[in-house]
Amino acid sequence: MLKEKKETALVEKKQAALISVFAAIVLTGFKLVVGLLTNSLGILSEALHSGLDLVAAVITYFSVRVSDKPADEKHNYGHGKIENFSAFMETILLLITCTWIIYEAVNRLVLHETDIKISVWSYIVVITSILIDINRSRMLFRVAKKHNSQALEADALHFSTDIWSSSVVLFGLICANFGFFAADSIAALVVALIVLLVSYKLGKKAIDVLLDRAPQDAIAIVKEALTTFSEVKTYHNLKIRTAGADTFIKVNIHLDPSLSLLEVHELCDRIETNVHTLIPRSEIYLHPEPQVLNHLEADLSEN
Repeated sequence: MLKEKKETALVEKKQAALISVFAAIVLTGFKLVVGLLTNSLGILSEALHSGLDLVAAVITYFSVRVSDKPADEKHNYGHGKIENFSAFMETILLLITCTWIIYEAVNRLVLHETDIKISVWSYIVVITSILIDINRSRMLFRVAKKHNSQALEADALHFSTDIWSSSVVLFGLICANFGFFAADSIAALVVALIVLLVSYKLGKKAIDVLLDRAPQDAIAIVKEALTTFSEVKTYHNLKIRTAGADTFIKVNIHLDPSLSLLEVHELCDRIETNVHTLIPRSEIYLHPEPQVLNHLEADLSEN
């Protein structure tokens, strides 16, 4: 059953990532052509942004293909962290985008190089971009949430910011159409600020996972789950790490010493089943210990 779920998840994630790749190809080419024809920095910055979106989408596609491979002798915890590494690479690409946009925008504002040729295609490309990004970000968010995929979530956040940046560019084009050409460069700077904000959020989340930072939401869920079993007198050394869509949990639980080995085994099975229900695609390692004397219990901290 678990194998079938993983196979279904892989198919859906690959399909979502592939759609994202095709959308990025269309938008990059469309924006580049119109940006060169109109000399609009706003549209050219969007073209570069979409070009890096394409690279990021390709990285995401290959990462989701690899991330669900089963654990092997060289990768005992599976290949899930390739998704987190993919999200980190997207952050680097976004920062590169910002550097170029800011440089070009400031240069144009200082040198007053704002000769923009506004045409109906300027509006068509930006509005088309907004509509496509709305649809693909919703699709990616849905699949990312369903299968706990950070790589797809990074793509979804990436493209949801494209909606806002494209809207800013559209506003800049409207202002330029009325003679306020500096609005195009100002719009490009706003795009860069939006991208920087998203880069920070994506990068922090990816680095947290790559450095095995304990996920606080998962810790709270496991602690709550353990309290529902009266047989568990106390627990300690709770450790949780994530890799892609997988969550790995270790904890020492203290039980009544009179319980038989069979009873302990059955209890551990029930705890594992409960945690699996609350945290899909999780592996929990329970180390049962006999309940210690009361004067020693105070020394145990619930981690």
